[in-house]
Amino acid sequence: MTYDPDNPQQPGSALRLLPWSTWDGRPCYLAASGDGNGFLSRRADRMEAQQMRNAAHAFTDAQTTLRNEAAGPLLLRLTLIRTTAALANTLRIADSRLGRLPASPLPEGQDEEGHVEPRQGMSDK
Repeated sequence: MTYDPDNPQQPGSALRLLPWSTWDGRPCYLAASGDGNGFLSRRADRMEAQQMRNAAHAFTDAQTTLRNEAAGPLLLRLTLIRTTAALANTLRIADSRLGRLPASPLPEGQDEEGHVEPRQGMSDK
């Protein structure tokens, strides 16, 4: 499963990013109907909860491995592989939950205090 940081969901999205991908690696989305508590939504919630538990275990294992001065390159590599997979799942869950937040009433490019944020690529003059 991959995470694409260049295509995050926006708050207020009508689609829920699911915690699994298609057979060819593309993201899956769900257009929830009703209260958003249907079969697929509940299944996705359970899978996200398991992925978060796995991430907590991977984090703990990574800390233990890093404290182990005798850890060799293979153990470090396997720990890094597991930790990056857990991080990708966690980022995907965060992205999915961001899309389920209500859309901001603020105009694009304006912060909560009403200040207009400078556009990227624009130099200060």
